[in-house]
Amino acid sequence: MADSKYQSTPSEPPPSYEVAASPAAKPSAMPAPLRQPVLRASLPLDLPALNMIGLHNLEIIPSTAPENLHKSLSPFEYVLRTASQKAMNVYSAEINNTAKGEPALIIAADTVVVSQTGQILEKPRSEKEHIATLKGLRDSGWHKVYTAVACMAPLESARDPGYALETHVEETAVKFDPAVTDELILAYVKTREGADKAGGYGIQGIGSILVERIEGTYDNVVGLPLRATQQLIEKVMAPEEDPEEDDEGLIPL
Repeated sequence: MADSKYQSTPSEPPPSYEVAASPAAKPSAMPAPLRQPVLRASLPLDLPALNMIGLHNLEIIPSTAPENLHKSLSPFEYVLRTASQKAMNVYSAEINNTAKGEPALIIAADTVVVSQTGQILEKPRSEKEHIATLKGLRDSGWHKVYTAVACMAPLESARDPGYALETHVEETAVKFDPAVTDELILAYVKTREGADKAGGYGIQGIGSILVERIEGTYDNVVGLPLRATQQLIEKVMAPEEDPEEDDEGLIPL
């Protein structure tokens, strides 16, 4: 659920179900307790949320890793592997970038919506599928949103594997309002706000009218669990421990 809002207007046709636009970053005056990296990230990411924790010097490098994991995986494993593959793909492409230098930090994320029956729902591929997805979420009661975040940073030392990697998977339960009508779902689909979002809706926009309640973190449903992401960043950006200091006081066998 990337932080983009789509609304059709007479002068601007709605975006394709196959093409998602990148969200625009908004400045924030709130500083963060992080040293400022040049961030290279795999889409989709909630850029305004990253701005809120002080990350402004952002460069988006879309991952070229195929997202073709089998849906028989558990939702937890599915999003975790996908986000990790995205991060590793961007890292491999950028670590030897002679023009820009190596990235200070890489962040990748992946979000899926999971129906009550355990079906992994990603972005709708057509208007018909979009309508059916939203009706199914309304009629089935609760569903879950999983977002995996993977943060990587190259190590200054030559210690194998040459990078620090931290991951996290956040889970939030969401309940649609059972009183939502078919007509309201159709009207929402026509806005195309949810056309590029996992599960077909954006809780941060007009899609909030579909939701009765949530259990868990709101920003996870938006598409980036902010507190967990900041904690991962702090871990991978922390100074390396000196291996020699770790060995002090030990007697070789």
